[in-house]
Amino acid sequence: MDELVRSLPSPNLPGMQLPRLDTHKGWLFKWTNYLKGYQRRWFVLSNGLLSYYRTQAEMGHTCRGTIPLAAAQIELGDACHLLITNGGRSYHLKATSEAECQHWLSTLQQAKINANALIHHSDDSGDEESPGPHDARVLNQGTLKTLASKLDDLSTCNELIGKHGAALQRSLSEFEDPRGCVNGADKLKTVNERAALFRITSNAMINACRDFVDVAQSQNRRWQKTLQHEQEQRHYLETTIEQLAKQHNSLETAWREKPTSYTGVQRSCEVDGSDENDEFFDAMEDAPSFITVNAETKHRRSGSSQSMMSGGVPSDWTLNENDTSDSNHMQLRRTRRSRIPDKPNYSLNLWSIMKNCIGKDLSKIPMPVNFNEPLSMLQRLTEDVEYSELLDRAARCGDSLEQMCLVSAFSVSSYSTTTYRTSKPFNPLLGETYELDRLQEYGYRSICEQVSHHPPAAAHHVTSQRGWTLWQHITIDSKFRGKYISVVPLGKIHLQFHSSGNHYVWSKVTSTVHNIIVGKLWIDQSGDIDVVNITTKDTCHLKFSPYSYFSRDVPRKVTGMVEDCEGTARYILSGTWDEKMESAKIVDSSQGSGGSEGKQKTVYQTLQPKLLWKKYPLPDNSENMHYFSALALTLNEPEEGVAPTDSRMRPDQRLMEAGLWDEANTQKQRLEECQRLERKRREVQSMQAIEEGQEVEVYQPLWFEKRTDETTRESSYIYRGGYWEAKERQDWSMCPEIF
Repeated sequence: MDELVRSLPSPNLPGMQLPRLDTHKGWLFKWTNYLKGYQRRWFVLSNGLLSYYRTQAEMGHTCRGTIPLAAAQIELGDACHLLITNGGRSYHLKATSEAECQHWLSTLQQAKINANALIHHSDDSGDEESPGPHDARVLNQGTLKTLASKLDDLSTCNELIGKHGAALQRSLSEFEDPRGCVNGADKLKTVNERAALFRITSNAMINACRDFVDVAQSQNRRWQKTLQHEQEQRHYLETTIEQLAKQHNSLETAWREKPTSYTGVQRSCEVDGSDENDEFFDAMEDAPSFITVNAETKHRRSGSSQSMMSGGVPSDWTLNENDTSDSNHMQLRRTRRSRIPDKPNYSLNLWSIMKNCIGKDLSKIPMPVNFNEPLSMLQRLTEDVEYSELLDRAARCGDSLEQMCLVSAFSVSSYSTTTYRTSKPFNPLLGETYELDRLQEYGYRSICEQVSHHPPAAAHHVTSQRGWTLWQHITIDSKFRGKYISVVPLGKIHLQFHSSGNHYVWSKVTSTVHNIIVGKLWIDQSGDIDVVNITTKDTCHLKFSPYSYFSRDVPRKVTGMVEDCEGTARYILSGTWDEKMESAKIVDSSQGSGGSEGKQKTVYQTLQPKLLWKKYPLPDNSENMHYFSALALTLNEPEEGVAPTDSRMRPDQRLMEAGLWDEANTQKQRLEECQRLERKRREVQSMQAIEEGQEVEVYQPLWFEKRTDETTRESSYIYRGGYWEAKERQDWSMCPEIF
């Protein structure tokens, strides 16, 4: 146990006993998340701040976190556990013994007392130093009370001056009246008395003004000091951010110049930010479990002489511009719209609405259209197939591992449209549908239906003439955490290729919208995706690295590894979810040197990376059109013959797209109220059926039905068929009136 060092009172202030600042150092175990559990950290207590580092060697350059103790709550838990809560965040610490735990507890509590005493002493020292935010708030409240009291004194003096001045003026008028000369002595006495009262009141007024000015000037010096401190801090932060931006840019440039000099991510790293107590900078601390390097020249020569793909796809894994099958489809494409009305510049404070919704499900919170984009969640789900050509190419693959690479790139591509789109899509009404018929252009047709309202769930089915079928049943769990909104899609995505029968399954990662309270909204994707080929047992593990100021990696980084059925690594994937994905074939592997914790890294030798997928550029003026992609601009375009429940028919969404937001809000409230009344009607019918002993009628979707998947044994909504046949007949008599 490290010994406690106490600082002596300052000799510069005779008669003034300064609070003692404690210093203490030692190892504690800190909780990170459910995957990593407790991790050993080096803690340093100094000047009322508890800082922690990964190792003692990091103390000189890298602090992993700091906990101010002045306003913290320190509690003793069970079995050597300590709980420190500060600013809504909890830190769970664990000592190796009860004695050590008690020593830390008493030391931390004393440090808290000393830190608070130092704050009070700083408040009393006038202009010695700038107060912190909490101290300044307390200081300002006391000063305002003093100023208010002085202002009351001024108001009282003002009333007395007015009263005594009027009385003095009356006495002077009476004294000057010649008719009252008989009583001249009495009137003179009255004038003198009232003049004395007026003089006393005026002096009191002058003194009150002087006191008010003194207090105001004293506080003004404090405010000037605080303002100067804040300006210095702002300048420092701006300089730091500028330096970070330059570093990120240089790293990204270096990565582009040497794309194979990337480092993989340890497979056992923390998954995502679904646990609000997870700390991303802890996740970044782990050394990578593998390193990739270019293979020898002979490997590259041998690799370039053989095709990376089967089915006539070029070796760079990109479509040839002269591909005849694609050019034939180009001739059949109809002209679709390429712009929508510009988004109106309406300002509304999101925090004013969200501050009372912390921890709540966002699907149950009524929101004005100001925070929406003019698309429904069904249309956003349909955007998953924007890069359907990846699946077309995968369907022509004869090698299941090459096919896995393309499918994995497809799973990443669905997030590329979310980079700047921080607005919320419309919650679909129960029974709402959306179709996307791109049979002539891209060979596929897609149908979505909202199958549940609470919890919100949608079913999606896509069939392609180019050899694949995709289906998914997604339930959205969205929570407001105070500083950010987390959106967790629950459910599986299934993909099956017609010729080979290969059946792939994967899930989605967590989307997080940051800066809800202050600053510009931005979105991040974090977590892991395991793409599994159920047929061949091949797998691909993808990691979406959460953004961190402490990371040197490229923002929005995605890394992955493709393994065959025996668990042998065959391909390394790398890229970003907002730009592109590449794959590099592994030709050799070896055990490298140990990491910082003695873990050996596997070094993979790879061929030159091949491009799997690259994001389409955004259309011109997209910043004024909700940052929609070329596909998203066409999703709400009116179509003839669609079902009356189609999202294109939704009036509030249509009005919002046209820029009529007030009218859109009115329609949105009407639709939500109708939906609430319909839900209550079904609840009453269910209660009546239960009371009468009859079978309760459960809501059944129109185009999907609940089945148990034969492969995964999971229950989900599967397309039952009939939609496209009904459209062919233009028979929508079975559709409910929901708009």
